[in-house]
Amino acid sequence: MPVQLNHTIVHARDREETARFLTDLLGLPPASLFGPFRVVDMANGISLDVAQAETVHPQHYAFLVTEEEFDEIWSRIKERGLQFWADPFHREPGRINTNDGGRGLYWSDPDGHSLEIITRPYGSGGAS
Repeated sequence: MPVQLNHTIVHARDREETARFLTDLLGLPPASLFGPFRVVDMANGISLDVAQAETVHPQHYAFLVTEEEFDEIWSRIKERGLQFWADPFHREPGRINTNDGGRGLYWSDPDGHSLEIITRPYGSGGAS
């Protein structure tokens, strides 16, 4: 069997809030409870296991979505008045990018994790 990513742990100051934030914005089913984790299941069998932590070191999580999902997520981001950027360094506020012929944007979760949605994988071609 080839190596596959199965899950990763997302540290959060408020496990419930972070899991709800992710599932609400990404349009996913509610997170399940497994031991000390709130498990956010992705469509490809990978999960984000949200764990309570006193200290959080912000990480980056990127999600490959369809064009329709992009529009839905972007709408939810705007409806909630969340800041978003076209770039990972937050130099292009209120804009999206068209890298590789798709669309992408970045925003932050309540703990400062950098979240990204893209409609085309990096390096898949198209204009930047």
